Parts: sequence; C-alpha cells; structure tokens
Amino acid sequence: MPKLVTVRRPEETRSQAQEYVKSYILFPSGVVGLICLVGGVGGLGYQLIAADSYTWDTFYQSSGLVVLGVLLGVAQTRYQQYLYRQFPEVFAARWRMASARYGSKTKKETQPAKIGHPGRRFVAPAYVAGIVLLLGGAIAAAVYGEVGPVPALLMPWAGFYWARLFFWRKVVQ
Repeated sequence: MPKLVTVRRPEETRSQAQEYVKSYILFPSGVVGLICLVGGVGGLGYQLIAADSYTWDTFYQSSGLVVLGVLLGVAQTRYQQYLYRQFPEVFAARWRMASARYGSKTKKETQPAKIGHPGRRFVAPAYVAGIVLLLGGAIAAAVYGEVGPVPALLMPWAGFYWARLFFWRKVVQ
C-alpha cells in the first residue's frame, strides 16, 4: 500500500507558526513578565516603606534596569519576527512537534527546518551576551548601586518579557 504524503500549504504553515507564537512566546512572556514586574515593584516598595532606603538613585537605577531589559527584549523579538517572516516553517515545525507530544496517537517526530541566513553564526553569542548583560547589570545595581537584590534581579527581566509581549502582539493579531 502506498504511503500518503502530507502536503503543507503556505497558509497552513503560517497558521501553525502563529499558533506557536501565541502559545509558546506570547503567553509565557505575559505570565513571566507579570511575575517579575510584581516581584520587582514589590521589592522596590519594600525598599521605600520598610527599609527606608529608596532614593532618586534607586529610581534611576531600577528604571535603567527596566530599559536595559526592554532593549534586549526588543532585539530578540525583532530577530524572532525576522524568522517568523522569512522562515515560518521553523515555528510551524515546532508547533507540530509540540502538538505531537501531547496527542493521543504516536506520530513520527518531524525535524524543524534549518535556518539559513547570513548572520546565523552570531545568534548564539548574541544570546549569551544578552544574558550576561542582564545579569551583570542586575549584579552591579545590587552590589554597587542603590537597588535591592530582588528588584535588581527581577526588573530587567520584567522589561525583557513585557517588551517581547508588546512587540509580538502587534505582529500576531
């Protein structure tokens, strides 16, 4: 008996890529961003009310941490949007792999499409540099600055995830 070949239409691929973005980028970004924001603002509130150590320098440094997170979140979102526009089959394949894991039938694992663009070799170092920059800024603000350790750690991540949420929201309606 001959095997059936699945034909993927471009609109189906785009739809699956959009579902992947909604489920695995937008939703987690909103939840994690909210948790980081509440924890960071709570830590700053503790500094203001209980510790009585909140100054204008604390405000400037915590705002700088949020802006740093937003800048890195926008950078990552722009790269992922480029992939979404140029290589939607990558996100669609990730969606199919995720849905196959939770499906009742055991399906053959499909490999995601290869991403081939000129700057591909710089992506992993850029991700590592971004994480080092976020953590380094948080450590510097907590150790040498006026921001407590909890808000120093959470505020840049809040900015990062909220930037991802708001910039992806415009693309995926």
